[in-house]
Amino acid sequence: MSRAAIRYAKAVLSLAQDKKATEDVQKDMQSIIATTEGSAELRMVLNSPLIKSEVKLASLREIFKNTGDITQKLFDTLIENKRVELLPNVAKQYIVLFDQLNNIQVAKVTTAVPLDKALSAKVSTKIKELTGNEATIENIIDENIIGGFILRVGDLQYNASIANKLTNLKRELSN
Repeated sequence: MSRAAIRYAKAVLSLAQDKKATEDVQKDMQSIIATTEGSAELRMVLNSPLIKSEVKLASLREIFKNTGDITQKLFDTLIENKRVELLPNVAKQYIVLFDQLNNIQVAKVTTAVPLDKALSAKVSTKIKELTGNEATIENIIDENIIGGFILRVGDLQYNASIANKLTNLKRELSN
């Protein structure tokens, strides 16, 4: 993560706090992350030195027309300073700062299949029980764990995967 992206994210968070709009901006930033990760064309437009700034700004305004004033001002500032390629990183850093501000941790849950809403709710309850804090869940799919899950929150790890149980069983049998 570049220092510039962190500075922009801090400035956006500060402005959002002043306007009491941190959650709205957080939703905008999640939308920016999802959209840029899902669109190679958008990433290409943001990174291309051949595409004029006005075209980049018009594209951002059209794609993210439902975002708030603070996010729109971020687009203007990044275009003005010729740093628009930082937008996805600024959005990611904003989420990190927002989570720190609200004592929300990121829990990485590795599963063999995608989490559904019911399982996601159970994991959230377990995280609150273990850490005492809320956490946003980042689901990582890894078929190698066969089943179960691996939960990682900060430096705490809870491994309830089938692969781990098989490894432990194999170790016990070899002894």
